[in-house]
Amino acid sequence: GSVCAYMQAVLLEMGRRTGFFTSPHLISLNERIVVDREQIDDAEFLAVFEQVKETVDGMAADGVSHPSYFEFLFGMAMLAFAQADVEYIILETGLGGRLDATNAVEHPAVAVITSISLDHTAYLGDTVEQIAAEKAGIIKEGVPVIFDGTDPGAAAVIEARAKALHADCRKLGKNAFEIREITRKHIAFSRGSAYDKDELWTIRGCGTYQMMNVSLALAALETVLPEEYVDYERWKKAVSRVVWKGRMEEIRPGIFLDGAHNPGAVEAFADTLDALGERGPVILFSAVSDKEYEKMVSILCGRVKTGLYIVTEIKDSRKVPARELGEIFRRYTDSQVLVCREPAEALQEALARRHDRCICCLGSLYLIGELRRLFEENAACT
Repeated sequence: GSVCAYMQAVLLEMGRRTGFFTSPHLISLNERIVVDREQIDDAEFLAVFEQVKETVDGMAADGVSHPSYFEFLFGMAMLAFAQADVEYIILETGLGGRLDATNAVEHPAVAVITSISLDHTAYLGDTVEQIAAEKAGIIKEGVPVIFDGTDPGAAAVIEARAKALHADCRKLGKNAFEIREITRKHIAFSRGSAYDKDELWTIRGCGTYQMMNVSLALAALETVLPEEYVDYERWKKAVSRVVWKGRMEEIRPGIFLDGAHNPGAVEAFADTLDALGERGPVILFSAVSDKEYEKMVSILCGRVKTGLYIVTEIKDSRKVPARELGEIFRRYTDSQVLVCREPAEALQEALARRHDRCICCLGSLYLIGELRRLFEENAACT
């Protein structure tokens, strides 16, 4: 989602009309369908829903199976974008790539593949190489592909697929950027080429993993946009304004919401704390049952040293009970572990016990959505 958000920001800065389809949402379904800078309103959402439903009902009458929830929403988004007469459509895949609904687009301008970690293993495979093969399914004949090449195994799979389809391939490695300054509020960086090394860019937030994401976005834009739209001073202004909710988002001073929900993302979260020099934050954690939550806990306890972990459970059928999470944490740490069933109670405990420390909330996007709602409803939560 972050890569898409950076791309959209630049396109809007250059005066282009955009449609942006993303998932999952944090609070409202409308978040998934964005035209220019605004998510569609309820009336627009209902209108495209009814039109897609009419088509789906006709398909069902002809014996065609009903689309999935995600496929239905994707159809709504594409209809909304067509009606809004956008110039550029930015699509975030939902799961994998090869069989994803967004892969129905036959002739995209560019394909972007972000970092690959072990996630959705029941559907995509249980090795990085297997997952990379699914992700590489979005590569089309002759369509350029930009990808995160920091994992050698995944890179080899993607490069082979691109070669087979005669697709120009640009791999970004760890030398694609250099962090010059990092604070809780922003990161200043330079791009990796000798030509760009003295040009300073900034992004909001402190998630170090966003360095690769913004680099991928810029490379994709350079690949697809005509020369008259390549204005780096305006591009810098655009990316510096992007706020992507739930990704090391400082929602209140010293209170961070991060959507890390798999082991790789928890490692990236820990990398960010190391880069910031944060010590002893209060950790508020929850998880869903189809994720590798015990591995996430082991990484968290091994890499983020703190005196207090608070666990809670989300309001979803896939929740991991707070009591179970508490037991797992106690297997990996001697620090205090506080169990609170309700996210609101967990947040209040974190606020009461922070003592000038930062609070970091992570483990599930469902948790991040619930906490964002609590903050929006109560301005006094600080």
